[in-house]
Amino acid sequence: MKIISVKTQKVTKYDTDLFPILQKYLPVLKERSIVVITSKIVSVCEGRLVKIEGIDKKKLIEQEADYYLPPEGNKHNITLTIKRNLLVPTAGIDESNGNGYFILWPNDPQKTANEIRVFLQKTYAFKNVGVIITDSKTSPMRWGTTGIAIVHSGFAALNNYIGKPDIFDRYLHVTKANVLDALAAASVVVMGEGNEQTPLAVIEDVPFVQFQNRNPLATELKELHIPMENDLYGPILKSVKWLKGK
Repeated sequence: MKIISVKTQKVTKYDTDLFPILQKYLPVLKERSIVVITSKIVSVCEGRLVKIEGIDKKKLIEQEADYYLPPEGNKHNITLTIKRNLLVPTAGIDESNGNGYFILWPNDPQKTANEIRVFLQKTYAFKNVGVIITDSKTSPMRWGTTGIAIVHSGFAALNNYIGKPDIFDRYLHVTKANVLDALAAASVVVMGEGNEQTPLAVIEDVPFVQFQNRNPLATELKELHIPMENDLYGPILKSVKWLKGK
């Protein structure tokens, strides 16, 4: 696998269309490549910006979150949230590289990822090309952030090993490899978290990826998510009182 970060201009509130940025800065792609895009520049181009001055961030988080825990419940005074079935701080709202603005998550990231995939297919006359829109998250009991995929298009997110043998012919019962988040994490560490100014990456040479010449199906998107009551970590997640976002 090969991951190449792509340096761009500073993407600011004056940029209102993502596609010219992709057209200008993406290198010549190969068939069966995956283009990774940080959610931040998608949001900026969509105008998903709120001026920091005079805004109550706590209320903004509550508005954007699907569910949240009040920040007073932890020593860091950070609101833990569930958004798009992902456990993330502050509903994904960030002010880094925002130049005086809070940057919210994209409004409909799945629609955007699908549109980008079609754009890349038409631009390069490809059959197989993938798209991932990413952000960063923290992990329980681990310092540091890692990349996570918000959405994807053009390939299977999971490689299913259930019913397949291991090297000693023992059949696997529950294993599914999360290809999507593994690719997102690898890409985000290459793109960086600070002033690298590389909000794009291209992944090549991924023989383990099952490309699909279409948008992900609703059933495939649903398969990615585990209901809290069925989750291994469900007893922990259900032991606190989640408040519904507004």
